[in-house]
Amino acid sequence: MKKFPITFPIMFIVVVLALWMLEKDYSEINIMTRIIIAIGAGILSGLISFLLFKFDKNNN
Repeated sequence: MKKFPITFPIMFIVVVLALWMLEKDYSEINIMTRIIIAIGAGILSGLISFLLFKFDKNNN
């Protein structure tokens, strides 16, 4: 459970940045497609951060 306070902000930041970059550089893509791409990027980054952050179980 200690990984979740780190994982969710990373996911949120990635989604916001992905939407901003897609809006700036690829405005011809449909808005729903851009949202799906950004959500997929957020989920992928959350999964990677969840798996890569190692916390010591003995450390409270």
